[in-house]
Amino acid sequence: MQTPTYAPAYLAAGLRLPTNGLDYAILGIYFAVVLGIGFAARRSVKTSLDFFLSGRSLPAWITGLAFISANLAATEILGMAANSAQYGAYTVHWYWIGAIPAMVFLGLVMMPFYYGSKVRSVPEFLLLRFDKGAHLLSSILFAFAAILIAGVNLYALAIVVEALLGWPQWVAIIVAGVFVLAYITLGGLSSAIYNEVLQFFVILAALIPLVALSLKKAGGWSGLTATLTKTHGDNFVTAWGGTGIGNPNPLGANWLTIVLGLGFVLSFGYWTTNFAEVQRALSARNLSAAQRTPLIAAYPKVFIVFLVMIPGLVAAALVPNIGTSGSNLQYNDAIPYLMQELLPNGVLGIAVTGLLAAFMAGMAANVSSFNTVFTNDIWARYVVKHREDAYYVRFGRLITAIGVFASMGTAFLASSFSNIMAYLQTLFSFFNVPMFVAFIVGMFWKRASMKSGFWGLLAGTTAAMVNYFVIYKQGIIAIPSDQGANFISAIAGFVAGAVVMVAVSLFTRPKPEEELQGLVYGTRAPGVPEPPAVGDDAWYRKPALLGWGAVVLAAICYIPFSF
Repeated sequence: MQTPTYAPAYLAAGLRLPTNGLDYAILGIYFAVVLGIGFAARRSVKTSLDFFLSGRSLPAWITGLAFISANLAATEILGMAANSAQYGAYTVHWYWIGAIPAMVFLGLVMMPFYYGSKVRSVPEFLLLRFDKGAHLLSSILFAFAAILIAGVNLYALAIVVEALLGWPQWVAIIVAGVFVLAYITLGGLSSAIYNEVLQFFVILAALIPLVALSLKKAGGWSGLTATLTKTHGDNFVTAWGGTGIGNPNPLGANWLTIVLGLGFVLSFGYWTTNFAEVQRALSARNLSAAQRTPLIAAYPKVFIVFLVMIPGLVAAALVPNIGTSGSNLQYNDAIPYLMQELLPNGVLGIAVTGLLAAFMAGMAANVSSFNTVFTNDIWARYVVKHREDAYYVRFGRLITAIGVFASMGTAFLASSFSNIMAYLQTLFSFFNVPMFVAFIVGMFWKRASMKSGFWGLLAGTTAAMVNYFVIYKQGIIAIPSDQGANFISAIAGFVAGAVVMVAVSLFTRPKPEEELQGLVYGTRAPGVPEPPAVGDDAWYRKPALLGWGAVVLAAICYIPFSF
């Protein structure tokens, strides 16, 4: 099996697409519709709650599709296809064990805390559970991470557009940034969410033809797996092959680090505390709709893996040395390469539009969550307090513009990663995992003190960074791949944060029990009634049934990849 070597993360210059007027017309129509949605949503923005949380008025199916679309950014599409080209069928772990259980946990267990406490953001919950130290630190960490991740989307867009359409990178960055800025400042979160619903269907329209033509090119699934087995080995087309402790495999991780590092720490840290996702659920019209938001999203998430994994596998089969020094293509080139090779004009325009839609969905999700956290949790809480509501709406629009321009500045930090998904997983291990520790300990242990939240966040972030930048990057301990290092960083951050929180709690004063009502599992906020009955017994309105159904479906999908 070839050993990958890493190159700078620009797309191969030979991937220029033969686009024509029809393709550009499709792209132009899409941009016009996006701005139209922004102008239409502007009429509904009257208060800061409208701007930052859509007035908590949206139905579950809208928020559910926006939830999955916000995650299905182009970094997800290009990154997971790159993962598949590099690691093979191990990519299924990021979905069936690295997403579905955490999404179900968010819907069934954590959304009642988030929605019931009426917080406007994830960091605000830490203010209620711990103290201002934990709240301010988590707000700063999240705001910083949101800008970095939005920058990844902008950078990925720039290199794709330059390679595929011939636009200079700076033009692509400015055009995409201006459109995202326009529709978010116009209509706030409602504009972002309705555009994300549109983008979800545009992305599907782009990926489904590409997957069908890719499979045909590779000789069907049986022909594809036969080719990959011959060139990359048996483990490349299985989910668990070669993951025994001490066994080498393309991923560079064993079953224990996959289950604990990805399946528990990274996935739960991302899905349950990433406000770019949770914000969509908080905009739902009631608690039942908020709970069902991630559960509805879990069903397409089960199957989306095939739309991003198959192109990566086909690229690995057609270009066996992709991502190595023997090829001018890197892993991130998998989908653009197949678009160039397989798609006719018209369909090509839809595919390019789908990629741009995905970039804009991912960027908009992070920018809209950034403006909410910065305005409500930093500016209004610690800098300019007690101003009229209209002031914070104006400031939210201003900080949106600042966030977009800051994202442009951070876009090129991703350039040192041949696999942009590895870069994102690194960011998640630094920022999301420590926050998850604070949440999980605070929600399930009454004795966790007010001071423990701050020190747990600080210890978890520091431990993850030390493992990655010192232990891994300096070669103190040999870890076979970036993704393996990310899994271990996540575990290190989780353990360090939990240990420090327990230790600090034993030596500091706990929060008074009457202040913990509705913030710790098994308690209820005084005066808060039980959630009302939904009104009918339809299965799709029952969160528990939806959640367990998604878990069972993901488990069934594992079966053909496990032997």
